[in-house]
Order: sequence, then structure tokens, then C-alpha cells
Amino acid sequence: MTTSDAEPGPGQTVQVDRVAARLATLLVLVDGRMPAGGHAHSGGVEAAVTDGSLVGLADLEKFLLGRLSTAGVVATAFAAATCHVLSGPHGAAPASSTPPAAPPVTIDGLDAELDARTPSPAQRAASRAQGRTLLRAGRAAWPVPAGPRAPHHPVALGMVAVGAGLRPADAALAAAHLTITGPATAATRLLGLDPLAVTAVLARLADQVAATARLGEAAATLPPAALPARTGLRLDLLAERHQRADLRMFAS
Repeated sequence: MTTSDAEPGPGQTVQVDRVAARLATLLVLVDGRMPAGGHAHSGGVEAAVTDGSLVGLADLEKFLLGRLSTAGVVATAFAAATCHVLSGPHGAAPASSTPPAAPPVTIDGLDAELDARTPSPAQRAASRAQGRTLLRAGRAAWPVPAGPRAPHHPVALGMVAVGAGLRPADAALAAAHLTITGPATAATRLLGLDPLAVTAVLARLADQVAATARLGEAAATLPPAALPARTGLRLDLLAERHQRADLRMFAS
């Protein structure tokens, strides 16, 4: 922080390091205690525990890596793209009379593209439920731009990131982090895992989280149709199975 240790006097202002401020805000966004955090959605973990394919820390680490390389890449790209679109200049006149080669990117368009990349109805419903809840929380804290009422979670994350003064790179990092922290929290509760051991798993995945965020940041300026379209078939199947379960701890 670019301040002295002394308290500011009358009329003085405190200059806050912008990088530190963004980091502090990002930590709020990715906190699992946020309303859209891992206390309500397991990201497929509950169904995997139920079918016996996830029984311990080793299984959890593989599961989280799988989420990062599929759903995580898509989430980071759409969160960063949303942030980029909302952060860019609006209403600028074209440099020449030549009509634009493509229509402007809109948040509704990004949301529709993400919907097309989510084949599972259960996954779509869970994503929109999380997005709606995240928007409510974000708007209680920051001036979040207008957009769809119940967007997919990555789109909502990009919208909230803009309201919080963050950049596309920050939105991508938050999305990558949330891809694994929610499921990790759910696994801790469902399997009674040692929270410190689960934290160690998350720490080992830090490089993969950063790499996934960089992929999302790099895709932020692509046309919506060219954004990543990776899918995790097993995640889709787990989501559908979970939705039909008679007894559930988590919404998804």
C-alpha cells in the first residue's frame, strides 16, 4: 500500500495501491462463503461420491484437474470475455463509413453462446441459479452493470468483476479458482476429509489454476462463437444423475 504508517490528517487522502485493491476484491469474489459458493453447489462431487468414483484425496485431485481442463477453461474464457466487453468503450463512432464486419458483442450473446456449450439441462439450471445469486450478492456491494436477470455463472462473474473494478485477467483467475474450490469444499463435507489435506490439494493445483486463467484471458477478445467449447461428458452425466437423486445435500 502506498501510504505511510501515520494516520491521515484532515483534508488528506489515502492513496491505495490499485493492484492490492484488486487483489483484495478478488479474494472477496472467490471466498467460498459468498452466496454462490461451495456451500450450495458441489460441481458434480456429490454424484461422484454417491456412485463411488470419488472416495478420497487422490480421487478429488484428479476430479478437480478434470474440471479445470474442461468446464474451467470455458468458465474463464466467458468470465474474461464478459468483463472485456463491459469494460471496453461503448458507442464509439467507426473510423470510416465502412460498415463493421461483425455485429457488436453483447452480454446476451455471450450468455447464449455459453448456453449452447452446456448440453446438460441440469448443468444449465445450476449455472443460472448460481449466476442469479452471485449477481444479487455483487449488486449489494458494487455497481454491477445491467445484463440478463439470470445469466450463466461465468457471465455473472464477469459482470460482477466489472462492478468491482477488476480486469478480464482477474475475472478469469476468479473463475479458475471457483472451478475447484466449490467442489473441494463439498468433498470435505461429504467425505469428512481433513480440511488441511484438502487445502494442500488446492495448493498443488495452483499452477494449473493460473494456467487455466491465462487461457481464459487470452480468449477474452475472441468472437463469441470462437470461445472455447470444451465439455466434460462425465460432469454432464453426474449432473443429470444428481438431479434425479431422491436424497441430496447440494443443489447440484
